[in-house]
This record gives sequence, structure tokens and C-alpha cells, in this order.
Amino acid sequence: MDARSDPGRHLKEQIDSLGPWFQNMRIGGVETAPEHFLGDYPNFKWQGFRHVIPDDLEGRSVLDIGCNAGFYAMEMKRRNAGRVVGLEPDPRYLEQARFAAKHEGLDIEYLQMSVYDVPKLKERFDLVIFMGVLYHLRHPLLALDLIYEHVADDLMLFQCLQRGDERLPELQENYDFSEWTVFDRPDYPKLFFVEERYASDPTNWFLPNSAAMEAMLRSAGFVIRDHPEREVYLLGRGQRHYAVEPPTFVCG
Repeated sequence: MDARSDPGRHLKEQIDSLGPWFQNMRIGGVETAPEHFLGDYPNFKWQGFRHVIPDDLEGRSVLDIGCNAGFYAMEMKRRNAGRVVGLEPDPRYLEQARFAAKHEGLDIEYLQMSVYDVPKLKERFDLVIFMGVLYHLRHPLLALDLIYEHVADDLMLFQCLQRGDERLPELQENYDFSEWTVFDRPDYPKLFFVEERYASDPTNWFLPNSAAMEAMLRSAGFVIRDHPEREVYLLGRGQRHYAVEPPTFVCG
């Protein structure tokens, strides 16, 4: 029996031909990355914070930035989201996302764009998903500023790899130029820069501690509405707590 007469085998061959997959997804009952080093990822993580997203998104618009193979975009569409757009700069992941959505019969638009391109969309979304991307960026604060200024209309589901101290310190609004010791505190907001590699990945550039991550989000204008897991936040739009010029940088 060849693959053409065995639909399950043919589907697996199609999935394998698009690999390797970073997201383990179930397409027609076939797992895309069953041997993932993190296990059933990202589904097992999703189960821990899925409750912060409404079960029925009632036609609301969704933008998934750095969507990879489209796991979260597809989950939002299954929750009755209206317009769903996924952005992914890597053409291999983009091909995987389009294949998965088409096979599952989900109407999702995928575009080969990075977070720095979001001003080109000229559109705001009810929910922005920005999961597992920030620490891969050379310009993380620029990315948050662009999202706030150009596409985030209400909520953002956000995750970033964090390392270092997990405490959230009480800090003064201002320190004198002669103050040095505050920077030696383990709980002071810190953004660790990886010059070469972390976890064998040359794109792991910046790893914040918890205080730095929350401070960066506030600085960009977001407010934390829920914090269901250590690295996961549900954010809303707020006001920047000091004057920041809106970014005008646009790629291409």
C-alpha cells in the first residue's frame, strides 16, 4: 500500500517534508513534533494560562506576532475569533502555518513580516499575541513601543524567557548620580545580554529578570491585568509613566 492509498501516511509524509517543526501540533491527528525536547509544546504551556482568554472571542480581531507554525492563531480561531493574522519572518515556519490552517479549515491570514514591520499593517487588533519572541530581538524596547503605538487596541497575551532574580523591588522614582549601590541589588531590574549563545541559540539576545520585564512593559505603556504563569502576562493598554516619543522606525 503506497501513501496515496493511505491518507494518514500521506499526511504524515507531508508534515515530515515541512519539518523540522518547533511547535508540536495535531494536524488530522498527526503530531508535528512528537519528540520535542520540551514535551508537548506549546500545548502543555497553553493549558496553564488558557483561562485568561475568553472561551468565545465573539468575532474579535487577533494579531499573532512571531506566530511560528500558528498554534496560538489556530487556537484563537477555534474560539470564534474574527479576523486572525499571523506574522512570521521565517519562510519555513510560514509554510507550516499555512499548511496547518488549510488542513484544519481555519481562515487565517499569514504574512512574512517581523514585529518591526507592524506599522505597515495600518490596523489595530483587539488581541495581540506576542509569545516567546522578545528575547530573540536585538531591539526589544522598540518592538514593544511599535506594538503599543500601532497595533495593540485592547489586550496582549505576552511571554518572555526570564532569568535571574524573581523578586519585584520597591524602588525610588529617581536616584542621585552618585548612587551606585542600588545597581548591585540582585532584585534591581536587569536585562542580561547574551553576546554569543544561550541554549545553543544565537538569537537569544536579551534575558530580563522579573523586575526588568515588568518595568519594560510598563515603560511601553502596558498594564498587567493577569499573571497566570511566571513568564506569561495578560496586558492591557495604559499610559506611559513618562514621556516617550512615538517610534517612527519601519523596516524596508
